[in-house]
This record gives sequence, structure tokens and C-alpha cells, in this order.
Amino acid sequence: MLSVYEGFFSGGARIVHSDVVLGLREGGQHHRVLSIHGEVHREATRQRMEDDACYRALTGADVGVTSLGRTFGIGGTDPAAFSGPELADTARATADADVILSLKEQPLALLRQAGLPRRPVVVCLHRSDPENQGRALHDLKAGIADGTVAAAVCCAESTRAAYEAAGVPAALLQVIPNGVDLIRFRPDPARRLALRTALDVPAEAPVVVFAARYDGMKNVPLFLAAASAWLDAVPEGRVLMCGAGMSAANPGLAADIAEAFDGRDRSRGRLRLLGVRHDMETVYAAADVVSLTSSWGEAAPLCLIEGMMCGAVPVSTDVGDSAAIVAGHGLVTPPDPAAIAAAWSEAVANREAYAPALAASRERFSRTRMIASYAALVDRVYAGDALTVGSPEEG
Repeated sequence: MLSVYEGFFSGGARIVHSDVVLGLREGGQHHRVLSIHGEVHREATRQRMEDDACYRALTGADVGVTSLGRTFGIGGTDPAAFSGPELADTARATADADVILSLKEQPLALLRQAGLPRRPVVVCLHRSDPENQGRALHDLKAGIADGTVAAAVCCAESTRAAYEAAGVPAALLQVIPNGVDLIRFRPDPARRLALRTALDVPAEAPVVVFAARYDGMKNVPLFLAAASAWLDAVPEGRVLMCGAGMSAANPGLAADIAEAFDGRDRSRGRLRLLGVRHDMETVYAAADVVSLTSSWGEAAPLCLIEGMMCGAVPVSTDVGDSAAIVAGHGLVTPPDPAAIAAAWSEAVANREAYAPALAASRERFSRTRMIASYAALVDRVYAGDALTVGSPEEG
């Protein structure tokens, strides 16, 4: 098996896919990873492949990871044009693979290049806005038309519906919902106390966590407007923001904060920027609420699932499958700061009442279930049963 990544950078899709690779390897499959970019500049952050937590997890498990060595975000490299040496490296990487997994559709511009070994490709789709990703949808349709793409995994029902509406054959689309490691992501009083102590957060203070990269789809200004209103109304409250670009070094975020808080330093002082964290199980365990304010593009947001499994009540706007994930476990809000702030307070007040539902939903979000579904799909593609993998009973 070979997985092809556009690059290693902070984001839920890379976390899920890397976990899938590790899980399939644990089940006996041999896996390698090829990354088109070795360094990515985005979200006001320089992200080197070797520094990435997913890269370290993969290589630590003896999964070979190589890169074409490109840098994303600097210069005007044509994403659809590849040099002779790059194609030679790709040919060597794909030569002994039986099946290729493409993390999202962007790597198809490489995998469809003439002269490469032909192997069945399973495209792993993690968004609900196929029309909003440049040439990626074109490459996906072209890959289906020329037989490169054998199947497509959708991490959410909203993904399946969006890609079917965009013209992708329904028979190729199979839904495999995201899952997480339930041993790692669980309520943990010791972790809760440890992080609160480290951040000087009182044990009884209500805490809201926002885990996202600094991107327009996440609607950071909306989150900050809600945070400003909530911190004004809840003097003991704390808000933690983490993810790529969620640091004081990001001038865009600094400007957003200045506008949202408008000089109210007392409230602003209870907002903490944590940047990229590799201990999200601890961050979520310390929280009472995990919030998402996205406006588009989301499918099955990992932050909501991980936070819920750690005992935080999810509060989200209605985007992608977020409402289905949150149903019965938390609150869905309109994209309005006052409504979001009120929902946070309601979630904090009713956190204990939500606990039984959160506990009962754990198997639904199990990593074990997710890995087993991916393994079954890969086996079917390898056996040549590509055009029936999207049957409803398997979604």
C-alpha cells in the first residue's frame, strides 16, 4: 500500500489518514507514504515535514515516508507540472504498491501523469465543498474517467452528497465515518487538572476550547466575537485556542482579536493562544465545551469527536455532518455571536446531564470500527470489486 499526501501540515484530514495507515499496518498490511511537499507555508506557520506529529508517528512505527521535496506557499510552482526526477521518484514509490490511497483529490494531478505504473487509487475525501478547491474536482473526475480512481471514501454523509451532486458516480462513493482512539481520547481528571494548573486556570472555571487552523472556513472572527461576549458575561470563564496559526505570531489573528475585544484587556486576558498542540487529549480533557464556528467546507470535524470523547460538550454551527455528530450530545447554533455565547453557557450548566449520552456514543466513534471499514474496502479494491464498494449497507 502507498498513501500519497499533498504535504504534512496541521489538520484533521492528515491526522485521520495517518491513523488509518497506522491501523492498517497493525492489521498486517505493508504501508509507505509519499508526500509531494516537504515543507508547507500556510496559516502563518512554516510546517516542515520532519517536525509534523503525523510524520513522527508514522516513521516511529516503521512506515517509510519520502517526499518529492517541494515547498508549498512560496513561489509559483505549477501543481500539475512535475519534473523528470519527481516522476521517477513517484514511479519508484508506486511500482510495488497494490493499491494507492490518495489523501484528498489533490495528489491525483501527480498520480495521473503519463508513464507512471497503473495502480487502483482510492481517493479519501474529507470536505463537503468539492467546487471550492481549485482544480481538484476536475482531477477527480478525470481520474474516474480514465480508470485511475477505483473508489472514493467519504468521511461524512455530507461529503458523499456533495460529491454525488458534483457529478461523481454514486457507485464509487462509500461513507466511512471518522473514528478516534478511545483509549487516548477519554475523560481524564488527572489530565484536566494538569493542564489547568499549567495554564493557571482555576479548577472550577468554565473552559471553552476552539481547535482549528487559521483558515477562512473556520470563521475565526465569529468565534472571537462569541468569545468576547461570553467572557464579558462570565467573569470566571476561560477560552483556549489551538491549531496552526493560533498564536500571537500570526498578524491576522492578532488583528481579529483586537477587533473582537476592542481594548477590553480584562476579558482578552482570559483568552489563551496555544498554537499547535500534540497533546489534544489533555487539552480536551481540561475543557467543558468544544466549539466549532465554521461557515463551509467541514465534513466530520475531528475536533468535535475528540472533544466529545474527552467529556467536553460540543457546540457547533450547522455545517457538514456537524449537526448529526452533535445531536443528543450538545448544541447546534446559528452563526450568531450572542447565540453561540448563550449556547456555551447552556452547555456548561448541563455538562453533567450530557455525560451519559457522550459515554454511550463512544463505540459509534471508534477507531477500531473505522480501521476495519477501510481494511474491507482496500481488500475489495485489490480484488477488483471497485464499482460496488459504495453500496448503502456498507456506508
